[in-house]
Amino acid sequence: MTLLPYVSIVVPVYNQEKYLNETIQSILHQDYKLIELIVIDDGSQDNTKKILQQYNHQFYYTSHPNMGQANTLNKGWYMARGEILSYLSADDLLMPNAVSTAVRYLNEDPKIVLTYCDFNLIDPNSKTIRKVSAPDFDYLEMVKRLICQPGPGVFFRKQAFDRTGGWSPEFRQMPDYEYWLRLGLVGPFKRIPQILASFRIHEKSMTFLKGDRKMATEPVRILEKYYRSQKNLPKQVVESFPEAMSNAHLLSAQLHLKAGRWTNTLAAVMKAVQYSKPTVMSTRSLHILLNALFNRALHRTFWTIRERFSSNTPSATH
Repeated sequence: MTLLPYVSIVVPVYNQEKYLNETIQSILHQDYKLIELIVIDDGSQDNTKKILQQYNHQFYYTSHPNMGQANTLNKGWYMARGEILSYLSADDLLMPNAVSTAVRYLNEDPKIVLTYCDFNLIDPNSKTIRKVSAPDFDYLEMVKRLICQPGPGVFFRKQAFDRTGGWSPEFRQMPDYEYWLRLGLVGPFKRIPQILASFRIHEKSMTFLKGDRKMATEPVRILEKYYRSQKNLPKQVVESFPEAMSNAHLLSAQLHLKAGRWTNTLAAVMKAVQYSKPTVMSTRSLHILLNALFNRALHRTFWTIRERFSSNTPSATH
């Protein structure tokens, strides 16, 4: 008989009073009961503290002066007691069977260090925009194409965390991707082909905001640090350096373009060409740049249409 492991979920909060209750409830209503919930208020200036106090110590929560997502998550994970660790952004959600399903997958194969799942993309009103099928795990693809396969609903072993350390506070745009690169060297990840989480898009979400110039250079800085600091990388990973760096500059160009920095966008594309012209000439590269131009506008249009349709729909009478 396999003993069920304790699972620790850390929720870092910074000015997310609008969504915090829904996020917490999605964890409290899991069908798996061996859960330690740790909510850390990262210096919020809204009503986060009042919301947490209303739960009357149903879980552990604390506050500290603002020190960023990475440091806040690391603080929670280092104090966690669980054999399995997770996190959930304070505007995202877990399905009721998310924890139990992840635990089952991890128990079935001791070699797996992390599980991730398919998820719903939801709008500010928790309405589903579309379903996202995450790609199956491929470490080489994660490196050379900067594909961040894990999204919301990740669960990973504490033993693997102890070997790699926590998230790097150096990065704010893609700290998760940088960490998965390191964690993936410890052992394989496993995709769970089920929708077990929801990822929320809204005006204040990190993926929706226009980042500054330093944040836009993160893809390049992450790959440079990775190739410089990691020893004994697999041969295929080493040989993929030009393609990886080309894709990193293309992603940097996308982030600059999203913020309207045309000169920086062009410079990043030219650097990508220097590393690998075939990579830049691919249809995938065009998709990356078009995404920067139209993705935010399409989401806003979708929200507006849905809200107007909902407000104009007459309520049913009985």
